[in-house]
Amino acid sequence: MTHEVLSHDPVAVEPLLELDAHPECGGLALFVGTVRDHHEGRAVRHLKYTAHEPLAAKIIREVEHVTRERYGVPYIRIVHRLGDLAIGDIAIVCVVRAPHRAEAFDACRYAVDAVKHGAPIWKEEFYTDGSSAFVEGCCIRDDLEEDAPAVHRHHSHTSHG
Repeated sequence: MTHEVLSHDPVAVEPLLELDAHPECGGLALFVGTVRDHHEGRAVRHLKYTAHEPLAAKIIREVEHVTRERYGVPYIRIVHRLGDLAIGDIAIVCVVRAPHRAEAFDACRYAVDAVKHGAPIWKEEFYTDGSSAFVEGCCIRDDLEEDAPAVHRHHSHTSHG
């Protein structure tokens, strides 16, 4: 069953947990990234995520597949929010179910990092002084592992955080 990996609507965490669907799994790792009110000493009012949606969705699905294979986890779901977000809104959710906690934690961290450093999703922050800027640095990292999914590293100056 294919699930949506990008959403223009608020992301609900509970439906992604599938608590009864994997009785063989004793570990559930959950990462929820929310919008914070500051960045590098500047007060943030709100932000906007934009994306190359077809490619971003393809890369997120690829990250899910590679994570399942690499960590032997039967279940992973990643959803990234797009559009205008207020302080406190959920920007990304990653849920991993695994037989044990160690692989659940490791797989969750790997998947979130792979999405944030590889998917063509850009974060524009709007500051309380009326200015705005795209957050730089995530998609241009060259220190990802050799066997990381094909995350199409971009060498631009606009990326997501």
